[in-house]
Amino acid sequence: MYFIKVALLASLLALVACDQIEDDLNPSSEDLRPDVVAGSDGTAVGQLALDFTLEDTLGNDLILSDEYPLNTATVLYFTMWCPVCDSHMSYMRQYMVAQYPDVEFLFIDYVTGTVSGSRQTQISNGYTDFTVLVDTTNAIQNIYNATMGTVVVIDSSGIITMNEDFKDAVKLSNVLSIM
Repeated sequence: MYFIKVALLASLLALVACDQIEDDLNPSSEDLRPDVVAGSDGTAVGQLALDFTLEDTLGNDLILSDEYPLNTATVLYFTMWCPVCDSHMSYMRQYMVAQYPDVEFLFIDYVTGTVSGSRQTQISNGYTDFTVLVDTTNAIQNIYNATMGTVVVIDSSGIITMNEDFKDAVKLSNVLSIM
């Protein structure tokens, strides 16, 4: 009986607290994001991608901007090595790499924390055929506001053409097909 009273009291407090919220929780059609100046440096679509250097799992430094002239596009995929990320990466491996041979797919491990640990995870998950970059300090993840499964597509001139969570391969494929 005591637990029922506590649960009822907690529910009542939660309802009272909800009534005190002044924010309008109804969606708006107004876009509150700041305007993006095309060609400026940043992480939004239309901006010049912020450059970085990360170490890959083989101990080599990779400078992002060095990849642009070598490829039609560069795809950054932020991974946590979870089943969801694995399904996205498997799809890219099976279907997209062959379909877009001039696109560089780079996986960014922002969870493991060490190059050696990331290499072990890369091997155990079977992704030795991909370049995995290790974001040991989460700096790049934070700069790109990335979460599990964020995909950033950068064209050969360094302009971001997509920066969003991987929802379906169709959108990614559509973006890559026009490059």
